[in-house]
Amino acid sequence: MAVEHVDVLIVGAGISGIGAGRYLKTEVPGKTFVILEGRGASGGTWDLFRYPGTRSDSDLHTFGYAFKPWLDQEAIASAPRILAYLRETATENGLDPHIRYHHRVRGASFDSSTALWSVDVDGPAGATAFTARWLFCAGGYYRYDAGFAPRFEGQDSFEGTIVHPQHWPEDLDWQGKRVVVIGSGATAVTIVPAMAGTAAHVTMLQRTPTYIMSMPTKDAIGNALKKYLGPKRGYAWTRRKNITMQRWIWRFCQRHPDRARRLIRRLNARSLPPGYPVDEHFRPPYNPWDQRLCLVPDGDLFAAIRAGTAEMVTDHIDRFTADGILLASGRHLPADVIVTATGLNVQALGGITLTVDGVPVRVNDTIAYKGMMLSGVPNFAFIVGYTNSSWTLKVGLLCEHFCLLLAHMDKHGYEICRPEPADPTMPTRPFLDFDAGYIRRVIDHLPRQGDRLPWLTSMHYHTDVKLLRADRVTDPELHFGRAANVAEDDQHQDLRRPDRPGATPDRSGLPR
Repeated sequence: MAVEHVDVLIVGAGISGIGAGRYLKTEVPGKTFVILEGRGASGGTWDLFRYPGTRSDSDLHTFGYAFKPWLDQEAIASAPRILAYLRETATENGLDPHIRYHHRVRGASFDSSTALWSVDVDGPAGATAFTARWLFCAGGYYRYDAGFAPRFEGQDSFEGTIVHPQHWPEDLDWQGKRVVVIGSGATAVTIVPAMAGTAAHVTMLQRTPTYIMSMPTKDAIGNALKKYLGPKRGYAWTRRKNITMQRWIWRFCQRHPDRARRLIRRLNARSLPPGYPVDEHFRPPYNPWDQRLCLVPDGDLFAAIRAGTAEMVTDHIDRFTADGILLASGRHLPADVIVTATGLNVQALGGITLTVDGVPVRVNDTIAYKGMMLSGVPNFAFIVGYTNSSWTLKVGLLCEHFCLLLAHMDKHGYEICRPEPADPTMPTRPFLDFDAGYIRRVIDHLPRQGDRLPWLTSMHYHTDVKLLRADRVTDPELHFGRAANVAEDDQHQDLRRPDRPGATPDRSGLPR
């Protein structure tokens, strides 16, 4: 079996993988790379999900790439528009020839004697293999082949159609039918108003309420900035504005949860019919941003409730019946279609098994370094975006830092890079400090984080700008070596200290 070799093997051709490929092309153009995509199309999430109304819940000025302006008038965009944007990015940056479809990575093993990853891949023609100096996991954190779908008592007795949003059938017809959407997260609040326009009636059935806020589909200030400053400058300033706004809202909710709760309730009450039981359906038992806030563009969910085409029900499911759902309260919800918007199945590193010098890597025993590498695992990087802001903001910073790291290794002739905590007794906690159910279900299968930088996983953009863009690449807890001689380098040269007086590092990290 022929083995193909590249400098960097990227896993995943979604928003993270396309971003990684573009940064490699522009920042370290001498590097060879391939992007392996298990499915038959690029775009990741935005190609996978086909349920009604699929859209972003972050504005595209921050969810888009820093290097490619989002030019549409609508800042909260539908999946087809986002998918077109991603594929246009790939084409503009010459990434299409680098993407291999129907290539699913099963496992990878690192050999310190050669400083190479050997990667086992299921390709269209069967098993294939790659070797790579670096393995870059850009597949997000959830399973694409199966969403979270708990079994409900009596489910098999239901005579209608049961659908999970992650596997939406193209031929599903809900026109004139009674629909119950089980769930309270971003998927549910998207599906309900999208189906309410043509269904006979849509009920959103939730066990626990979620904080929901309305957001304009169009960013009036952003559109004005792009009009008067031009697309690039206007986009850049809108991006800065929205980053600041997101950060301010998150900090306000964290520091003043009671005030934030009252404010959200007041805004919800204004959007709902007079006398509506706001506290029953829109008052969660946790503080704002303990879980991700749900955004509804132009208040479409509230509009559907006001129009009477959609209804909120907060209760527990007793069992499914032949024609609907019986609730713990005794109420029966008639249904022809039941949508189980019950969430995602999170998995670490796309389910790839890793070994280092013959020893299996137990991901839950590792500690994340700068939120992008794993302790004790050489030449391996991964991307997990923000949970309290736009995912892509962190993608850009991690990719920039990764390219600086590659440039540093080339400059000094290093072939191996491995993070190790100096203090083996450092306290650790879960990698994601997030109370969402889909995270709690798998928390013991994810990496850990430490209690100090660089082992602390930041969820703050401005903190990461300092850590990943402005700060040095090298660190006393990041060790470098060479194949067949993995002795650690003790100099840890700072890339901000150029080799000659007066020189300043350019974006590749090399003096100019």
